[in-house]
Amino acid sequence: MPDDSPARATARETIALLTGAAGFTEHRPPSHPLPPDGPLGWAGYDAARERAGTRTGEEESVVYGTGVVGDRACVLLAFEFGFLGGSLGRLTGDRLAAAYELALTRRLPLLALVATGGSRMQEGMVALTQLQRVAAASTRLRAAGLPQIAVVRDPTTGGGWATVGAGADVVLALPGAQIGFAGSRVRPADADPHAYSAEGQFAAGQVDAVVPPGELARTLTHWLRALGPHGAIPAAPLPRALSAAPLPETGREAVAAARDPRRPRAEAYLADYFGARLPLHGDRCGGADPGLLCGFGLRADGLPVAYVAQCGTPTRPAGYRAAARTIRLADRLGVPVLTLVDTPGAANDAEAERAGAGAAIADAFAAVAEARVPVTTLVIGEGGSGGALALAAPDNTHVTADSYFSVIAPELAAAILKRPPSETGATADQLRLRPQDLLELGFARSIVS
Repeated sequence: MPDDSPARATARETIALLTGAAGFTEHRPPSHPLPPDGPLGWAGYDAARERAGTRTGEEESVVYGTGVVGDRACVLLAFEFGFLGGSLGRLTGDRLAAAYELALTRRLPLLALVATGGSRMQEGMVALTQLQRVAAASTRLRAAGLPQIAVVRDPTTGGGWATVGAGADVVLALPGAQIGFAGSRVRPADADPHAYSAEGQFAAGQVDAVVPPGELARTLTHWLRALGPHGAIPAAPLPRALSAAPLPETGREAVAAARDPRRPRAEAYLADYFGARLPLHGDRCGGADPGLLCGFGLRADGLPVAYVAQCGTPTRPAGYRAAARTIRLADRLGVPVLTLVDTPGAANDAEAERAGAGAAIADAFAAVAEARVPVTTLVIGEGGSGGALALAAPDNTHVTADSYFSVIAPELAAAILKRPPSETGATADQLRLRPQDLLELGFARSIVS
């Protein structure tokens, strides 16, 4: 287990950073004492626990209870790294299971402040199986539609990262935190340390944001507002059009308008639509697509909306996986979804194929089809074939005047039909891809102005 560090904030200091004057009410599970020196009879284990308690003032490596962050009540659990490296033993498992159960019975979000070196060696397999208890408790909370947010502190390794941390719906990390399944003493000697850092995990799509301590309370307040739980679920309001482009007269004009670099893009639409945005980052499989923006946002009236927005580039497999993750999370928590479609199509290079483009696109189609919450789509630029359609809501897709949607790009259609490039414009007309064509064909419900 990693050495204790006095520079690290304690569990109670981290809780106080978030709850402030609102305070924190600690809970304790029923007492089930361990046998002498624990379940393995590990010589000196009782003495080590006693020293840890004296040093930290804690009875175990986890503190939990109820508190208010910003204006939102939640259940908080915090690991005390100074107590045997924040390791998980049977009594830790009792506290973690009780924290999840408290959130379930009170229907409150669970906020986990994680700093742990993993399972406690002195308890052997009894310690390791606490991970199964945590996984089961987390699954029950997920099934009840209650959100789980993790703040990953320094260090977070081993089973604590692989359950309480990485298993949360939203994973935030403190700058410079050591994060990884392998702790510093068990990873390969030549391993790149960046891969085990908050920043490295963010780059790999495993962490949603790296948040400085001074911004943590405000960020978590927004997340708790966005994730709920909520009551009735209205459909996401349609964004307003951000350009005054006229309707195109020809298919060629429609394609040119959608490809115009001066046209408003997803960033402009999201900035206009939301008062606060909370990004979700990465696909949890080691990848992130900078050309696809996902997350939750709060509108000026407080309405939370999940968003998936293409940025005009070919969407990569990691993007589709991140989109599916976002849509399914919104569906489970009862938050309406807005998708902004703008892509020439799915990425089709060899790397995309190796990364599972077909399966990722299929999963995005499935996430939209399965959603029980309202999904609203606005096509703001190019609608390139199935790579765009995967994120479009059946029967609730709208278009702007400077957009198009097509079964295939006009240039590719002409090439497949063995037509010369000079006939690309005529091919675009035949495809009937203009906004007004899409409305007449029944694909689009309206042209947004």
